[in-house]
Amino acid sequence: MQTKKGVKLYNVIFPLWLLWLIPITWLVVLPANFLIDLAVVVLTLKFLQVPDIKKITKKVILKVWALGFIADFIGTAAMFMANIIEFDYQTNLGKWWYENITNAVYYNPFDNIYALIWVTVCVVLTAYCIYFLNYKISLRKTELNHDLRKKLALSLAIFTAPYLFYLPTAWFF
Repeated sequence: MQTKKGVKLYNVIFPLWLLWLIPITWLVVLPANFLIDLAVVVLTLKFLQVPDIKKITKKVILKVWALGFIADFIGTAAMFMANIIEFDYQTNLGKWWYENITNAVYYNPFDNIYALIWVTVCVVLTAYCIYFLNYKISLRKTELNHDLRKKLALSLAIFTAPYLFYLPTAWFF
């Protein structure tokens, strides 16, 4: 991809661009996310010794699944901000930004501490969105008390955060 400043970007956001470029991957991603969300809900409720797990799970799983995608898109948008924030690439700041943030975030976040921090903030932001959306929306009308709702929302945030943001796309090129 050629930018208007003449700098070439040979990178992608994984897996958002993969889903866009190869739409058939949705056939794998959608059920896989559903199964992961289902497993986290059931195992957490079982660990918390909540009675009637099946009833609660049926009531919340579709919302948990859908809101997980919304949270992932928020995190992906934050990742994409590394590319949206533009500096003149002819300046020292512009060169630094491109090498340490834009290129490193998309190509290999382990290249430097700045990219690693950027990606970590995006993962944490997404995890917070997963927690908040599930606590306030998905679990709101369940029989679970306040503490159990918080624990389940936290479990979903921790175990379903988009750790694939750390996956270096350099491995695929």
